[in-house]
Amino acid sequence: MWTPAQRGRMAGITRKTKRYPSDLTDEEWERIAPLMPPANRRGRKRTTDFREIINALRYLVRSGCGWEMLPVHFGPWQTVYWWFRRLMRRFLFQTIHDVCLMLDREAAGRETSPSGGVIDSQSIKALNCPGFCG
Repeated sequence: MWTPAQRGRMAGITRKTKRYPSDLTDEEWERIAPLMPPANRRGRKRTTDFREIINALRYLVRSGCGWEMLPVHFGPWQTVYWWFRRLMRRFLFQTIHDVCLMLDREAAGRETSPSGGVIDSQSIKALNCPGFCG
């Protein structure tokens, strides 16, 4: 028979292990955790674990499955979808991308923001295509 202490211990172990290749590592989570929205000061306390929400979204993108096919240990798919919509409206994923790019450039010994850009010649040729000029 499981005791509440054993269940809590097992839940802690389960949270620390990677279940899927798409799950966040501890290092990745440490980088993006400060970007997550803070809990509301009023109302019910948040019970959603943001790391699990991000893991679920990464699983969805990596596997290509539908919302309804999300494994149950990520929580109800409706909750994951609700948080996805909310985080998209806040441009959180663009912010995560920008911050991670800057951290990676800094780790490589480069400036955090690029000083130049490259334009591919194919994109320029497409504008001179006879189909676009009528």
